[in-house]
Parts: sequence; structure tokens; C-alpha cells
Amino acid sequence: MIDPDYILFARLVTAGSIAAAARELRLSPAMASRRLQRLEARLGARLVQRTTRRLALTPAGERFHADVVAILAAVEAAEARLTGAAAVPAGLLRVSAPTSFGRLHVAPQLHRFLDAHPQVRLAFDLSDAFVDLVAGSVDVGIRIAAGVPPSLEAHRLGASRRVLCASPAYLARAGVPARIADLGDHRLLAAAGQMPWRLVSGSRRASVDRASHVETNSSELVRELALSGVGIALRSLWDVGDALRTGALVRVLPEWEGMLDVAIWAVHPRAPIVSPAVRAFVAFLREVVDPAAWE
Repeated sequence: MIDPDYILFARLVTAGSIAAAARELRLSPAMASRRLQRLEARLGARLVQRTTRRLALTPAGERFHADVVAILAAVEAAEARLTGAAAVPAGLLRVSAPTSFGRLHVAPQLHRFLDAHPQVRLAFDLSDAFVDLVAGSVDVGIRIAAGVPPSLEAHRLGASRRVLCASPAYLARAGVPARIADLGDHRLLAAAGQMPWRLVSGSRRASVDRASHVETNSSELVRELALSGVGIALRSLWDVGDALRTGALVRVLPEWEGMLDVAIWAVHPRAPIVSPAVRAFVAFLREVVDPAAWE
């Protein structure tokens, strides 16, 4: 028999608070809190860091949560095999994606996933901030990065080439840089955390580290600033491919581009058994994300 405190702990992480988990399990918040304390005392480890705003897992809590989720999934799978129940994607599926990429390349296709899996309730968060999948109770994340930590299962969806670009109006006004050093005389545009720019041209490497002309946490705003002639940006082809094709943006220093190790990934916490909904969503992403469309 599964320890009911394990179920409480898993629900607490998913719900985000003791009160919400208590409501789901029809317990009083005081009883749920006592049972959590009892579990921590029995394990000899603090699982949850309690703050005034939210609950966050401690490192020990993250490890234990991954094991508990695996145990519960294994039991569910065993029961399904015994009863002959089909592994149909169902239940709440929480997904996180970068704002621009999610809006441009996932949102227009979401109806296909929802039509194919009517028993899935989708919660889709768009954010340019780093999202901790475990602490945020996220089932599937889309990451655009050079690598993925070993705590996550990663599925590579494609490359993410990035190029320097600006509007023709900006270049007519400010001049066209001929070499990397010339970028020091120009307005550069980047969202928070996107500097320094690490660039490559064949065997040559360069790093550009300057303050953005406009401070922002939004990659979408950076693209709009570049389109409106404010400065030069390093943008992914999936983001500005159409603008480059129409001439609204042109490449700057076209022999240079962002480091080639950056890729688009679908990620989820590692577990011995992955839920049918997560597997279905990763398969959906493999279908709809087509890097050849913007190369």
C-alpha cells in the first residue's frame, strides 16, 4: 500500500500550497501541515522551504519528489496493466515555453494536440524567465539553450541559429558595421540575460558584451525595436526569418552568427515512467517544430 503521506507530498508540489493540497484530499490545512511535518521527521530531512508567498522544494525535497512521482506512476502503470486499462493521455498537463517561440511556433498548432487528446487539460505558460520545472510543477518545458541539465530528460527538436540583424532604416542612418569592433559604435539590443553575445565565423570566435540600448525582459520587445529601427539585435531565425525574407530586417556582419551549439529542446523531469500526456506532448512538438521552415 502506498504511504498516504507520499500522495499528500506529491499533491502539495502540484498544487503549490498546503491549503490547496488539503482541499484536493479533503483534509484540513492543519492536518495536512502536521502530516507533512511527520513525513519530514520520519525521513530526517526538510522537504519544503516555507515562505510567505509560496512553497519551494529543498534539494532533498526535489530528489524525494522525483522518486515519489516515479513510485506513484509505477503503481498507476501496474494497475493499468492488471486491469487492461489503456494508457490514454489524460489529466492536467502543465507546459512552459519562451514567449516568442511559444506564440509563433506552438500556439497556432495547439488545437491539433487538444483535438487528438480531449481528456488532457492543458495549462500553458509563456515566459522569458528561467522556469524551474520541479519547483514550478511543470510537466514539459521548451528550452532554447546550449545544453540541458542531467536532472531533465531532453528531446532535441532542432537547431536555433541566431544572426545579427537590423532594419535598413537604422543602417542607413547609423552606417553598416564592417567588423566586430565596429559594433562598439552602434546601439545594441538584447533582453536581460542575453549578453554577452558569443559569435562564431568559421574558426574565429568573438564576444560582444555591452549594455542594451533599451533595458527589457522581453525578447519580443527586442524584435520590435529592431524592426522599428532602434538598433542591432542578435535574433534567432525562427524569430526573424520572415522579416529577413521580406527585407524588413537585413543581416549585419553576415559572416558571423551565434554559437552553433544552441538548440531547441523539449524537456521534462527524469522518471522511470513518463506519463502518457507528457509523451504525447513531446511527440506533438516533434511534429510541429520544423527548423527547416525558417532556415
